Amino acid sequence: MDIIQTPLSGLLVIQLKLFHDHRGYFLESFQKNRYNELGIPDFIQDNVSHSKQSVLRGLHYQLPHPQGKLIWVIRGSIWDIALDIRIHSPTFGQWYSLELSDKHLTQLYVPAGFAHGFCVLSEYADVYYKCTDFYMPMYEHGIAWNDPHLHIPWPVKHPILSPKDNLLPTLDGIPREQLFT
Repeated sequence: MDIIQTPLSGLLVIQLKLFHDHRGYFLESFQKNRYNELGIPDFIQDNVSHSKQSVLRGLHYQLPHPQGKLIWVIRGSIWDIALDIRIHSPTFGQWYSLELSDKHLTQLYVPAGFAHGFCVLSEYADVYYKCTDFYMPMYEHGIAWNDPHLHIPWPVKHPILSPKDNLLPTLDGIPREQLFT
């Protein structure tokens, strides 16, 4: 696998090695020791999200009990985004995005301290992600996908949102104790 460091500390793009032949391909999607060598903590929960085109999920994070996430697409394509919400980070309020798809099988590691979201570009997308802590709905937080101060150029004009995501505050509207220090 090849590792690409992003401009946001700790956020990694991981390009998996595919082994093709006349039958199709094989890839190793996860190997604990290799990921630990990169400084990625152990994962304790796996999730799959199935969504239709124009669904936008995010920007979500959990505090306390933050979750690092290893994300990849097993069917379709998404535009994935990670937003640095570590108050003392030199890149606080900055985001990184990339397209993840079943064609390239690239992974994104989003460490604790980031809000995460994605929108579906294909007719349907199945997103697989591993988490470093359990999902705890009582600690879930989020940031408005269309926060005007973040200038995120989402590739969907009229996203399909959950009622909860429709009510998320802007980053400026979140109390400091609900962000990462």
